[in-house]
Amino acid sequence: MDIRVLRPSDIPHVQLANITNLPENYFCKYYLYHAMSWPQLSYVAVDVSRPAKTPYDPPKIVGYVLAKMEEEPADGVQHGHITSLSVMRTHRRLGLAEKLMRQSQRAMVETFSAHYVSLHVRVSNTAALHLYRDTLGFTVDKVEQKYYADGEDAYSMRMELSGIRNELNMNKDSDSDDEMLDVENGLEGGEERSVGVDEGNAVGSEGQGQGQGVEKEKEKEKDKERKRRVKVGRGLGVGDLVERNEAGT
Repeated sequence: MDIRVLRPSDIPHVQLANITNLPENYFCKYYLYHAMSWPQLSYVAVDVSRPAKTPYDPPKIVGYVLAKMEEEPADGVQHGHITSLSVMRTHRRLGLAEKLMRQSQRAMVETFSAHYVSLHVRVSNTAALHLYRDTLGFTVDKVEQKYYADGEDAYSMRMELSGIRNELNMNKDSDSDDEMLDVENGLEGGEERSVGVDEGNAVGSEGQGQGQGVEKEKEKEKDKERKRRVKVGRGLGVGDLVERNEAGT
């Protein structure tokens, strides 16, 4: 199973999944509006166990989450909103809905610094309530009377995204520590530096006489120095080593 960002070419297949599973349906331009305005937030689940027979066969989309950012939030707090979520009956109980939701929530924090995410769900939809409340951690904010076209009430639910924000901050702190270690080791940007290497030879008459004697003395001193090899610098890889002179430590 592959979970990836929604592409405009996926929209007809996402719309089919929506019509098949949910009573709230949308025009194609509404999906396109989400995909073009917030391309980082909506995801699809693609069944890759049965590869396409020809290059023209569409991907088998078995689930999706359609999400956006509130453009003018009433509370003045930057937050995201789940417009629609659905998984085909043939692929339920695989954790796809949870994975789609968590991927979208993470993107809300990473891209737009969202503080929380909101959604609406029918008061009679016990399966969705179980997912949102018990699995994902949403709480009921209020009940909106006759929210749906058929007159049914909706739970307005929200989930704080502070946990994701803290996780991302911890990762940033870890990256900063690695970069500081690079600086302490005398490396920046993964570059290699050699210690105690002569940067040039004497030229002219000095190079023919006195300069040659100086060079010989330098070579003798370098032979006496013990050297060790250590791996330093973030991103250098396993085989990248730099000579470090122990005599100066």
